[in-house]
Amino acid sequence: MTLFDVYSLYPIEPVSGKGSHVYTADGTEYLDLYGGHAVISIGHAHPRYTEAIARQVGRLGFYSNSVENSLQQALADRLGRLSGYDDYQLFLVNSGAEANENAMKLASFVTGRAKILAFSKAFHGRTSGAVAATDNPSIQAPFNKTLNVEFAPLNDIEECRRMLASREFAAVIIEGIQGVAGIRMIDDGFLALLAAECKKTGTMLILDEIQSGYGRSGRFFAHQYAGVRPDIITCAKGIANGFPMGALLISPAIKPAKGMLGTTFGGNHLACAAAIAVLDVMEQEHLVENAEEVGTYLLESLKAMAERHPDKIKEVRGRGLMIGIEIFGSAADMRRALLFDKKIFTGGAGLHTVRLLPALSLTRAQADEFLSAFESLL
Repeated sequence: MTLFDVYSLYPIEPVSGKGSHVYTADGTEYLDLYGGHAVISIGHAHPRYTEAIARQVGRLGFYSNSVENSLQQALADRLGRLSGYDDYQLFLVNSGAEANENAMKLASFVTGRAKILAFSKAFHGRTSGAVAATDNPSIQAPFNKTLNVEFAPLNDIEECRRMLASREFAAVIIEGIQGVAGIRMIDDGFLALLAAECKKTGTMLILDEIQSGYGRSGRFFAHQYAGVRPDIITCAKGIANGFPMGALLISPAIKPAKGMLGTTFGGNHLACAAAIAVLDVMEQEHLVENAEEVGTYLLESLKAMAERHPDKIKEVRGRGLMIGIEIFGSAADMRRALLFDKKIFTGGAGLHTVRLLPALSLTRAQADEFLSAFESLL
């Protein structure tokens, strides 16, 4: 049997990691500023994290959601306290796409409406409804295009008002920061007005914080800069530092019904143990604060670099440790040079944007290592 060949792979295989570094079998060290696509929140192989998983698998690795699991409530208590959403309800799933699917389904159940409003260049996942709400026809099968999703220009409140006035939309789904689109920022004022318009028209507001949440922006959730409280917040990526997990934080105004949502693996014992360990490390090591501090330093340094090289860097965007560097040349070529010449992993978004999504524990010294390498390649 062969693998289904759908990925473009670099000829490098990390076999171990520690903190913000990964290592190949021959011992070559790479600085990881990609975090496995924003998944590694507390660093690779954090001892508290690995101990928590090992301890739990030695007790009970899995049982279904047909019985009580006190780890789920322990996770809900910690997440509510650290995020500022202790009055919300938690539903646990396995991935970001699944979280968004359930969020849109829940909004449709509650409102009785069928349409979803998403935004230009949005990315919400690759499953059926999530990919329908993703503004990229190249990854939508004909089946996905039959689903009831319409798109509005990002940050255009007048167009949103016009569309929502029909009162046909169950929900608006929007990312805290658009990641795959190249770190496109949501204006705080726009988000506040959008939240008000949703409330006025009986439309639910879903904040997709899968990439921008869990401390990455320098707040627990990126939308907290705008001071809004969505009806549903979706999480994944850094929630369990690599163990497959997703979640919905659901407003207390939404009342559950038995069988409304369900999952086999979601919220299993191992996933919860991993997610609790992540929150413990985030709190004890002040990683949200570190993301704001080191991220601000990186952003300011990169913007100063852009002023020194206006013919090479078009724009620097981001918040915290979610940063996009749009260059005039090929981002793919820059990423290859960083990887093979400088031993630094980075991400990409489109043809011209290099994307940084490191662990929230990134140090200023590691940021300086990247800054020196990046400028030398310009």
